[in-house]
Amino acid sequence: MTDNTKGALLMMCAMAGFTLNDTFIKALGPEVPLSQMLFLRGVLTSVLVYALARSIGKIQLRFPKRDWALVGVRTVAEAVAAYFFITALYHMPIANVTAVLQVLPLTVTLGGAMLFGEAVGWRRLSAILVGFCGMLLIVRPGPEGFDTYALYALAAVVCVTIRDLSTRRMSAAVPSMTVTLAATLGITVFAGIAGLGTQWVPLEVRQMGLIVGASCFIMGGYLFSVMTMRVGEVSFTSTFRYSGLLWALVLGWLFFDEWPDMLTLLGAAIVVGAGVFTLVRGNRVPQAYKART
Repeated sequence: MTDNTKGALLMMCAMAGFTLNDTFIKALGPEVPLSQMLFLRGVLTSVLVYALARSIGKIQLRFPKRDWALVGVRTVAEAVAAYFFITALYHMPIANVTAVLQVLPLTVTLGGAMLFGEAVGWRRLSAILVGFCGMLLIVRPGPEGFDTYALYALAAVVCVTIRDLSTRRMSAAVPSMTVTLAATLGITVFAGIAGLGTQWVPLEVRQMGLIVGASCFIMGGYLFSVMTMRVGEVSFTSTFRYSGLLWALVLGWLFFDEWPDMLTLLGAAIVVGAGVFTLVRGNRVPQAYKART
């Protein structure tokens, strides 16, 4: 088995972990207040991430102040993105929400060109435009097909774009596991503050099991993401991130009896095709895509 094949398999496992986390959270639904769920999952995930980071020796807190500022921006963006994404996930089919998020490579590429002056040729700009047209087919901003919760999914895209652009500006002195731990702690603190004005509910065994399962699967996603970057070519393995959409389609059908309509599937195919073209054409993958952290 070649390194690229190993990397591709690990990437697909990472996407499976993240999508299974989403599935467990969606199964929990609004039974548990969002802030309570995020806080409990955040505590468990932070403990797991810290244990993993210590075991591989990747905890490092000494780096420039500029990087600390970027870590702060990224952490806030991550926490706000979690709120928007999970709110959309509660009210939309999991495949639809996941399909909207597939536009991220396009928004990050465009943001890098606009904010940092990165070179983006006309072919990649054309692919970005085509990808945005595909996104419109998914969210359908019209009086008949538009879902107001699609705005939450789009807001999550904006927040994650800010998160990933911040990650791209960090120096190599900042370990990815330190960034991941900061994100999980940030979400936990954010949820804890938001939960001060919320009436928490007692958890049943099923609900606690779903939260524990979500924590384990998202931790698995982080772990496989780190492993992926240690084998294979990044430009090859990163295209397999789109396997997350396939996982979302299958899991949504199996557990929630959801299947997107043809326009949504067509839009998702356009977005994925444009994203793959942009990644391959760029000859390098942004640092933000080295881990879904």
